[in-house]
Amino acid sequence: MKTKLLIICCAALILGTSCKNKNNMDNPFFGEWNTPYNIPDFEKIKPEHYMPAFEEGMKRQKAEIDAIVNNSEAPTFENTIEALEQSGALLNEVSAVFFNLVECVNSDKMKAIAEKVTPKVSAHGDDIMLNEKLFQRVKAVYDQRDDLGLEGEQLRLTEETYKNFVRNGANVPAEKQERFREINSLLASLSLRFGDNVLAATNEYKLSLNADKARAIGLSDDQLTAAFEAGSDGNAVFTLHMPSWEPFMQACNDRDLRKQMWDAYSSRCSSGKYDNRAIIDSIVNLRLERAQILGFESHAAYTLDDCLAKTPEAVYKCLMDLWTPALKKAKQERDEYQKMLDKDLPGEKLQPWDWRYYCERLRAERYSLDENLIRPYFSLDNVREGAFSVANKLYGITFRVNDSLPKYHPEAISYEVLDGDKVIAILYMDFFPRESKRSGAWMTNFREQYIDKDGNNVIPIIQMVCNFTKPTKDKPSLLNFDQSETLFHEFGHCLHGMLSQCHYRSLSGTNVPRDFVEMPSQVMENWCRNPQVMKDYARHYKTGEAIPDSLIAKISAAATYGQGFINTELLAASLLDMDFHSITQPTKIVLPDFENQAMAKIGLIPEIISRYKSTYYQHIFSGGYSAGYYSYTWTAILDADAFEAFRESGDLYNPELAKKFRFLLSHGNTIDPMKLYVDFRGKEPSVEPLKRNRGLI
Repeated sequence: MKTKLLIICCAALILGTSCKNKNNMDNPFFGEWNTPYNIPDFEKIKPEHYMPAFEEGMKRQKAEIDAIVNNSEAPTFENTIEALEQSGALLNEVSAVFFNLVECVNSDKMKAIAEKVTPKVSAHGDDIMLNEKLFQRVKAVYDQRDDLGLEGEQLRLTEETYKNFVRNGANVPAEKQERFREINSLLASLSLRFGDNVLAATNEYKLSLNADKARAIGLSDDQLTAAFEAGSDGNAVFTLHMPSWEPFMQACNDRDLRKQMWDAYSSRCSSGKYDNRAIIDSIVNLRLERAQILGFESHAAYTLDDCLAKTPEAVYKCLMDLWTPALKKAKQERDEYQKMLDKDLPGEKLQPWDWRYYCERLRAERYSLDENLIRPYFSLDNVREGAFSVANKLYGITFRVNDSLPKYHPEAISYEVLDGDKVIAILYMDFFPRESKRSGAWMTNFREQYIDKDGNNVIPIIQMVCNFTKPTKDKPSLLNFDQSETLFHEFGHCLHGMLSQCHYRSLSGTNVPRDFVEMPSQVMENWCRNPQVMKDYARHYKTGEAIPDSLIAKISAAATYGQGFINTELLAASLLDMDFHSITQPTKIVLPDFENQAMAKIGLIPEIISRYKSTYYQHIFSGGYSAGYYSYTWTAILDADAFEAFRESGDLYNPELAKKFRFLLSHGNTIDPMKLYVDFRGKEPSVEPLKRNRGLI
C-alpha cells in the first residue's frame, strides 16, 4: 500500500463549497466539480492548474488557522480541535489529485511542479505544527479532555491531534525550529528525487533480442507475445518492470542473459546519472537529526513510538524469531538448486540470477506445477471478480462498472460500490504498467470518507494501482498465483477505505498505525489461496471450466514451497530498514558497504539479496515505510490469526465473524486498533498460524 502524503499532518481537510477566484475562473479546482459524487474532473485538470490551486489552498488554510488562533473565546473542542480538523479543504483536494497522479500518470511537467511545490507544502505543514499559539489552544483542550464530556471519536481526535503536534515539532525549542523546518523541507525534496531516479532508471533499461534468439531461450508463448508487442522491428523487448523481468528470470535458460538482466535490476541507481547513494546518506542522517531534535534516540525509536510495536527492540525480536527458521529453509532450498546446477554446468556455483530459474524448474518437477498450466485459470478478470465475490459474501457489498465517471487515465476502470441500493464508495482499478507509472502495487485515495459540517456522509474515492502483464491481441491478462494474491492484497486495503464509517477524516479508513494497516490487506490473501474459494473464481479463460481439483491440490501442496527464499528476502529487507534507522550517531552511509555489513551480520547467504537493495528501496526512502517495512511481517501474524478464526468456525464466510471484522474495518483509528482486533478475535493473536502457513514449523 502506498502511504498517504501527510501534507497537513493532523489537520483533516474537508471538501466544501468555495467561491471562485476572479483570477482563476478557468481553474477547475476553484468551485464545485459538478461531476457525479463530486469526483475530481480529471479531464479538465491541466498541469498549469496545480500551482495556483496549491497556493490558494495554502492561503485559505492559513486564514482558517489564523481564525482559530485569534478566536477570543476560550479553547473548546468545537472551536479548536474540530475547526482544525475541518480546515484546508482545497489544499487537501489538490494534494490528493496531484500526488496520486505523479505516481501513476507522471510527466516532465508534473515532475517539475512536484520539485517546486513539495518544499512549499512541507513548509506550510511546519507553519501549522510549529504555531505556538495554535498548539497552546490544542493543549488546553487536551489537558481538560476528561472533563469536557467528549464522546468516543471526539476524545480520540483530541488525543491524536495533540500527539501529532508533539510528534511534528510543537515542543521543539525556538532556537532549533529553523533547523527543524529546514530538515523537513530537505527530506521532502530528497524523497521525491529518490523516487524519480528509480522510475527513470527502471524505464531506461531494455533488453532487445531478435526473434530467433528470443524463441530459443525457453519463454512461454504468452511471454514472447508480450515481449514482441513491446518491441519493434521484429525484436522482443524485456524490461525491469516486474511483469516482464520476473517471468524472464524464471524461464530464461540462457544464464548469461539472466545475469545481464539481474545486474541491470540489482544495480539500479547505484551509479551514473540516477545515483541514489548520496541521497540515502543525506536522508538517513537528516532523519536521525530530526528524531533527536524531537527527543528520540533514533529515527526508528521516533517512528515506532506511534506504532503497535513501540520499540526497535520489539521489532528486532519479532523479525529474528522468524529469521532463524526462514534462513534454515533457504539454505535447504539453495542446496537443492545447487545440485540441479551441478548437472547442467558442473563446477559452477549457484548465483542470485539462477535462483528463480531453478526454483521454477524444481517446482514443476516436484509438483508437476507449470506456470503455463496455472495462468489460464487466473485471468485478471476472473481474479478481480473473485475478490468482488469474497467481499460480497462477507459484507454484502457489490461493484458496478460506471464508465461515465471521470477518469484520470483511459486504462482505469471506475466502479460504484454499493451496499444494497446505496453507493458507499467509488473505486478506480488501474492494472497495467506504463512508463508514466511507478512499479509495484498500491492502494490510495482521491478522497477519504468523513462526515461534513452539515452532517452528510462524504463517500471515499479509492484508487487501486497494479502492474500486471498486459493482455495481448489473442489473450487476456493472465496472472500467476503471486499476482493473484497481490490483487487480493491491494483489494483488502481498498475494503479498509471503502467500508469506513467514521466522523473525522483523519481517523477514517486506513489512517491507522503503520504496523496495523497491512492486516486488512494481508488477510484477504488467505481467501485467495483457499481451495474452496479458488474453485469459485479460478476458471479457464477460454472454456469457463473451473480449475480442476488436481491442479488445486498441486497449488496447495506447493503452498510452502520456496518460503525460505520468500521469507528470507522479506526479513532481510526489514532488518536492513531497521539498521538504517536505528543509528544513534551521525554516520557516513557508504554503499554498498553499509548494506553488505548489515546482511553479513544476520548471515544472509550470497545467493539471495534483500528484497530491495538500498538504492531502489522506495518503500523506505520515498514511500513512507521508513522503520516500518517490518509491518508486513508484524501484521502477517495478525492476518494469519484472523483467518484462523474463520477456519476454526468451519465457515469461511461466517456471518457473525464477518460482521465483527467489518466493524473492525469500518472504525479506522477511532478505537485503538489492537482493542478492535482483540474484540474481533476474543484473544491476543498467536504466531503459530503464520509459522504453519509458511512452512516454518
